[in-house]
Amino acid sequence: HSVSRTSPNLAFVPACPPPDPVEVEELQRFVSNSKRLFVMTGAGISTESGIPDYRSEGIGLYARTDRRPVQHAEFVRNASARQRYWARNFVGWPQFSSHQPNTAHLILRDWEKLGKLHWLVTQNVDALHTKAGSQRMTELHGCTHRVFCLGCGDQMLRSELQEHFEALNPTWKAEAFGVAPDGDVFLTDEQVRDFQVPACRKCGGMLKPDVTFFGDTVSREKVDFVHQRLAESDSMLVAGSSMQVYSGYRFALAAREKQLPIAILNIGPTRLDHFASLKLNSRCGELLPLIV
Repeated sequence: HSVSRTSPNLAFVPACPPPDPVEVEELQRFVSNSKRLFVMTGAGISTESGIPDYRSEGIGLYARTDRRPVQHAEFVRNASARQRYWARNFVGWPQFSSHQPNTAHLILRDWEKLGKLHWLVTQNVDALHTKAGSQRMTELHGCTHRVFCLGCGDQMLRSELQEHFEALNPTWKAEAFGVAPDGDVFLTDEQVRDFQVPACRKCGGMLKPDVTFFGDTVSREKVDFVHQRLAESDSMLVAGSSMQVYSGYRFALAAREKQLPIAILNIGPTRLDHFASLKLNSRCGELLPLIV
């Protein structure tokens, strides 16, 4: 299967040394020994597609600004928080939705086609694994490309909602100041004030992206489903995640309990470093293509 060799966008990728041949060999051995590989990805696999992350040292959102992502309770409780969220999301959407998978996404898709990858769990909400063609996959925190109503559960595509926004705000214009993870941009309160947010077309309820906001929890059904896929697996690879968020970290704890070998490919420290069998400090898109 061909992998397109598009040059990566490294603006949001922390500096790291080139892959060490000895480490490449160790990862090769790890992958070769695995028959049913369970892979978990995080923001660090998408930074090479030009999407910034939250936690990278020096260049993640938390390092660069004092801004924080929207909290679930605030979004549900506060109409102006929703207005602010959707205005920023409306401005950021054309750019965010146009991001394309990079080499790492395509390699994991190929591993699936070859029967090497048993299941992929991504903590990302950017749809890049889907765009790459992965199918044996769970989007742990949902996906920004879908929207649903908190009242009746009606779903629509985010691209469709963009048209509703445009119809409701024909003269509204805003220039974005920098882009954040998850399709967010920075706007002033002044810019946001006149932005109109549509209600659900069926029941008039509140529309929310189909993602798990900070402060919200992943559904029990989804967690159980992922635990079942992990139970069928014989090893775990973490790619591009510091695993700071418990919703993902719990699966690494479960893998450790089952005594599965765990390999980590991530620039910078992770929460699993002390119990992983293998830790590689490299770019996903640079190291994964070296594994056959």
